[in-house]
Amino acid sequence: MSHSDVLVIGGGIAGVATAYQLACHGHGVTLVERGELAGEASGVNAGSIDATGWGRAPDLQVHLTTGSLELFQALQRDEGLDIELRQSGYLQSIHTRPQLAWARERVSELTGKGHSAELLDAETARRLEPELNPDLPGYVHYPERAQADPVKATRAFAAAATRRGARVLTGREVRSLLRDGASWRVNTDQETLVAGALVLAAGPWCAKLGVRLGLDIPIVAVRGQMWATGPLPVRVDHVIGSSESIMHWQRAPGGDDVTPPFLTHRGSTRLMRHLYGRQTRAGAIIFGGDRQLVGFNKTPDAGGIAVNRGHAAEVLPFLRDIPVARTWAGLMPFPLDGKPLLGRLPGHDQLYIVGGLASSGFGRGPMAGKLVADLIHTGAPHPALAEADPARCVRPYRR
Repeated sequence: MSHSDVLVIGGGIAGVATAYQLACHGHGVTLVERGELAGEASGVNAGSIDATGWGRAPDLQVHLTTGSLELFQALQRDEGLDIELRQSGYLQSIHTRPQLAWARERVSELTGKGHSAELLDAETARRLEPELNPDLPGYVHYPERAQADPVKATRAFAAAATRRGARVLTGREVRSLLRDGASWRVNTDQETLVAGALVLAAGPWCAKLGVRLGLDIPIVAVRGQMWATGPLPVRVDHVIGSSESIMHWQRAPGGDDVTPPFLTHRGSTRLMRHLYGRQTRAGAIIFGGDRQLVGFNKTPDAGGIAVNRGHAAEVLPFLRDIPVARTWAGLMPFPLDGKPLLGRLPGHDQLYIVGGLASSGFGRGPMAGKLVADLIHTGAPHPALAEADPARCVRPYRR
């Protein structure tokens, strides 16, 4: 039996970032992961980090995105750990005249709030990224957006936490969770862990842990899938995306009592184009975008991969001649109301969650972990956490 101040369940980006920040505050921290660090969505995503700057009145999204970028920068700079971080910028393709009109309004709105974004015609965009399709109506350029290797970055946060005294235990399956007096007692398949506070950071598996605690945590697993070429000479500098889905979700996010918003499919029917990708340092060009509700199924769908590849080739035409070398999929934690769950969970003492970060968990996880670690340390939530309060949606579990 081992004792610590705080026990974190989950070895993805949210869990390791929380453990790191708690260790920086001087807390004794244990992190437990059933598999390996970055073994789920935190290790198989595109490695894109969204940011448009702090602006003049930062909301939760700005804190999570721009705040996380600064934490990634500090991790690589101050800890001396290479996570392949590069502030490359992001180019979002525009395919139709209605999308162009929407993009113009969106850029005006963002810049009016002090954020960084610019609308470019194809010729100007191709000066930044020569392989772009010259026949598209335009592109939105977000110069502050960045990219990093998701596995290296996740494991680097864990390494930095370990340097500050945190214990990181992998290959441990949680068997039971029990509030025992003033402590939490967590039994794994190898030992019993006791801590004063407990943090759930297990992605879509937070809902299953919640059931053991008598809580209905409204987070569901959504499959995202990706594909990659083999190593190529440098052809793509920026993160690449498409405006179609962003425009659609801003106007009609979708979702209901059992289905989260911001999906690309309704059942097996595709609703829209959603695209993101980049070229890694090793030379592979990776793309993905599908967000489909298929339970805990992590098997890639070949048809969906083919559609996404076609969408990528519309933006970067040279990809039509490059074969797919591999495909993969992961499970993302989508909250049913579309908002993250960050903070105290109701019904129990010293129980917290860093969850529901949906498809941008990698790019928002570091700041999400810091905000919750700061809450545990000080007892006072940052004002930005008000819209992510789990009490708004977590209820007692009923069969």
